[in-house]
Amino acid sequence: MLTREQREALFDRILSQVVAVAIGAASVAEIERLNILQATRLAMQRALRRLGPYDHALIDGPNIRTHDMGPHTCIVDGDAHCYAISCASVIGKVVRDRLMVRLAQRYPGYGWEHNAGYPTPDHRKALHALGPTPHHRKTFGTVRLILEPNGPLFASA
Repeated sequence: MLTREQREALFDRILSQVVAVAIGAASVAEIERLNILQATRLAMQRALRRLGPYDHALIDGPNIRTHDMGPHTCIVDGDAHCYAISCASVIGKVVRDRLMVRLAQRYPGYGWEHNAGYPTPDHRKALHALGPTPHHRKTFGTVRLILEPNGPLFASA
């Protein structure tokens, strides 16, 4: 619910007040292989391992069979109901936004510095014009359609 500018303004303030922070991620290949839900679980497990010993984790979302993640509580809409989860959400989104800016520099034209990876109309146009990068999920939406044998990239002129 915060703007990018608001999240950036809160980032250092939050980091200065927390005991520990760890980020976990899953690659495009892992998302493709596992599905988005299982890749999310994998990213959470990685973050918790990087965090080190902890007493109890608060997880934003419904219970997604996280029995192997140690003591935790899942909270639906946790970022709206729990201060710790909302702070973690800010940290995660700022890290994501900064990664997307770096991707935009490496792969210009997709608008990643503005759309944070969401398929905006301009991003879809760029996909049609430039084709997908290794950072696009090939089994998802517009990319899947573009890569189909009779899709826009393979259609005869």
